[in-house]
Amino acid sequence: MPADDLLAALATRFGFMAANAPAWFGAFKRHANLAYGSDPQQRLDVYVPRGSAAAPRPVIVFWHGGRWKFGDKADYRFVGAALAGSGCVAVLANYRHYPRVKMPGFMDDAAQAALWSAAHAADFGGDQRRVFLMGHSAGAQMAALLTLDARYFAAAGPTRPRIAGVIGLSGAYDFLPLLEADVQDMFGPPENYRLSQPINFVRADAPPMLLVHGLDDKTVLPKNSRNFAAALSACGAAVTLKLYPKRAHAGTVAALASLARGWAPTLADITAFVRNSPA
Repeated sequence: MPADDLLAALATRFGFMAANAPAWFGAFKRHANLAYGSDPQQRLDVYVPRGSAAAPRPVIVFWHGGRWKFGDKADYRFVGAALAGSGCVAVLANYRHYPRVKMPGFMDDAAQAALWSAAHAADFGGDQRRVFLMGHSAGAQMAALLTLDARYFAAAGPTRPRIAGVIGLSGAYDFLPLLEADVQDMFGPPENYRLSQPINFVRADAPPMLLVHGLDDKTVLPKNSRNFAAALSACGAAVTLKLYPKRAHAGTVAALASLARGWAPTLADITAFVRNSPA
């Protein structure tokens, strides 16, 4: 099967099953459906590498994509397996979707999940000083916005976790104007549209960011990562931009599955970014 066909297939329900089949077993332990809030959707899975480590492990909190409307952490077991295989504690968090909630509902969930992950990092051998936020598509928008806009952690509690870095795959960071009715509603009213754009919150003291995008992405255009990276760099923030030729929207995250790992260097780029980020 050609690379693009395989990566596209991995975005389907059947594809998720195929991608996740090898992730049922591995050198990690999965702690499933842990509560970070009272709502049934406020649940997360923690993937912990087996064996001992010389030092506490980095923690990566991941949010799935799906237009802020659909998706589930169970579809992304291959992400947890890949990150745990690289030596990180991986946290895959669910969140409430539109239309049940609008912004800031899913952002509030993201803040709670990140706070939980930092507070419980040591329980799983993780380092609460090295918490990375990561997402694909809508999840990348959430990870970036949570990091840059202080209001969400402020609303979640008196403490703010130390964010060591952000990893965005095919993320939406600069997507005005909002043209679709559902997106207008979830981020509205119109005077609030600008608050949904991570590019509007760039600052010099932002944690390092790794932005990965496929150049053939027609769902979330590559200009999102290009513009966001340029804005971060212009204000003095540390940012690494990786653009993958001939890869579409699903390709950046699908390449974390063992079946497709050779099609794009997503895991290698993430591993290098985490390893080289300041402690």
